[in-house]
Amino acid sequence: VQLVESGGGLVQAGGSLRLSCAASGFTFDDYAIGWFRQAPGKEREGVSCIGSSDATPYYEDSVKGRFTISSNKAKSTMYLQMNRLKAEDTAAYFCAVQDRSEFGDYEVPCEATEFDSWGQGTQVVVSS
Repeated sequence: VQLVESGGGLVQAGGSLRLSCAASGFTFDDYAIGWFRQAPGKEREGVSCIGSSDATPYYEDSVKGRFTISSNKAKSTMYLQMNRLKAEDTAAYFCAVQDRSEFGDYEVPCEATEFDSWGQGTQVVVSS
């Protein structure tokens, strides 16, 4: 499994960014996908995840209504659309996937410890 993020950068508060995660080495239908972030001095937190192929996307409370997770299986890419960005969204953002092909209906929780494969991260800085 290989994951490569892109799309981070510097943006003013209220602006938008779209993060991309190019994936290879696995089939999306068999994997849970997620976006996580880590600010300096803080633990890595789940921002948004899709824990199984038919699960409702999970969003961390502070990003509900502003962020949207999606994937394009044909392009083997997952996305995080981030709108109305706030200074507190500043962090390194990571995409991650977890093989759930043997889990049946189990929905992988949006917790960093539940995911095995990670991208290298992309920095998002929101200026106020």
